Amino acid sequence: MTPPSPRRGRIALVSGHASPLAELGSPDAGGQNVYVAQLASRLARRGHDVTVYTRRDRAGTPTMVRTPEGVKVVHVPAGPPAVVPRDELLPWMPDFGAYLSRMWRLARPEVVHAHYWMSGLAALAGAREARIPVVQSFHALGTVKRRYEGTEDTSPRERVDIESRIGREADRIIATCADEVNELVAMGIPRTRITVVPCGVDTTHFSPSPVGGRWPGAPYRLLSVGRLDPRKGFDRAIKALAAVPNAELLIAGGPEASLLFADPEAERLRKIAFEYGVAERVRLLGCVPQDTMPQLMSGADLLLSLPRYEPFGLVPIEAMACGTPVLATAVGGQLDTVADGVTGTLVPPWGTPDHDLAATIRDLLDDSARRARYGVAGRAHALARYTWEEATDGILRVYAQLSPAPQPSVVAGGGS
Repeated sequence: MTPPSPRRGRIALVSGHASPLAELGSPDAGGQNVYVAQLASRLARRGHDVTVYTRRDRAGTPTMVRTPEGVKVVHVPAGPPAVVPRDELLPWMPDFGAYLSRMWRLARPEVVHAHYWMSGLAALAGAREARIPVVQSFHALGTVKRRYEGTEDTSPRERVDIESRIGREADRIIATCADEVNELVAMGIPRTRITVVPCGVDTTHFSPSPVGGRWPGAPYRLLSVGRLDPRKGFDRAIKALAAVPNAELLIAGGPEASLLFADPEAERLRKIAFEYGVAERVRLLGCVPQDTMPQLMSGADLLLSLPRYEPFGLVPIEAMACGTPVLATAVGGQLDTVADGVTGTLVPPWGTPDHDLAATIRDLLDDSARRARYGVAGRAHALARYTWEEATDGILRVYAQLSPAPQPSVVAGGGS
């Protein structure tokens, strides 16, 4: 007997600063944009009616754009129609919430899923009158940012208090790793209201890509990927390179290559490379299109992910899905995603005395068999735990706890 079809639902995703349509590489475009875009498209493929609400940041932008998958992206008029750094968007969240309230009085979604703390503030305001259940994903927490960045933290001073209030008022919190759960509990949020659903990776797109082997005498290729942000630890990789002979370091991220000369972090990294005598062995690639990222990762001998802190970290999972061995700092979500000694090597966080990062890199480069084992195990690990189908199933189960629709469903063909 064929089981009854699950109910489809109307789902609202609120992502104030991270549009699913944004081009990766801009200062505030990164993992959250990818996450929201993938989640929205996966939900739509399963037959759900999905709308993403994001802030209008450009004059003349259409109020609504429909993606090829059928996701509606609504550009909310909150604040000036111009790019505003995300840490400066808080004053416009009341307008954002008021807009959501008006929209949801006309067409009520079964569930609202907010992404990032300011989105949660707007989502709760918009959902209050219509009594719509709200799910919150923080993606990053102010307590962690303040701990690691100190006086360099540019977040609004109210952030931590607002995040705690959102955590108490939202109907459910989705965390991506055990470290985030511990942080949320320390903020006073009951553990029973938190569900862990790891981020997903498109393991069909991020898969081993045929690349030519190293020719004798060719330098080893180290790769780091991410926004050009001091917390990402690219400077640590550059400094270690000075004691890793016969290796080059490629850094993928930031604006287009032609605009790197005007990027302050790119300039800082160039100066460090010159100071440490490795300028000729460090290449800043700028923004690398997602279409070519799997080939870039597959061609690397080792992926270095060395952030000072990382709420989850998609890059190590993407690299593992490509069969690339990973060396990562033992922080945040990387404690969950990188199985030390199995899919990669974890190294102590920044500031740990007596740790020789360069020696660890040299040992891995000298041990091709271990790197090969890491690559095979990493691909299997990504397929077993971090596909987007697994993530979508987990998120739909959370939604189903709060509303009779939407329910989990199986997408034809499976996949990532």
